Amino acid sequence: MPGYVLTSTTVASCPHGGQVSFVPSQMRVLADNSPVLVVSDLAIVAGCAFNVSGAPSPCLTIQWLAPATRVTVQGSPPLLSTSVGLCLNPASAPQGSALLSSYQQRVQAT
Repeated sequence: MPGYVLTSTTVASCPHGGQVSFVPSQMRVLADNSPVLVVSDLAIVAGCAFNVSGAPSPCLTIQWLAPATRVTVQGSPPLLSTSVGLCLNPASAPQGSALLSSYQQRVQAT
């Protein structure tokens, strides 16, 4: 499914309000003057206040699914605005989907 390519300046959060910081693994391919994110890039969640029965269970990282299928960035598929990000707790259990609130809207891929 086509979507806009995500970059290191993409603004995202977990469903519980934690803010996501992206760590791009490549700096050569840019979109809107920012490094394009690929499926293996690290996405760190900070400030998630989610708990289960009173025990903290914050989202810590995001596992991305459904990256681009026809385009690669230095051999890896880039993340798209249509990609699904699963927010994971310390035990790597999914706790909901990442929410994208801002991303570049010039470069598209499929």
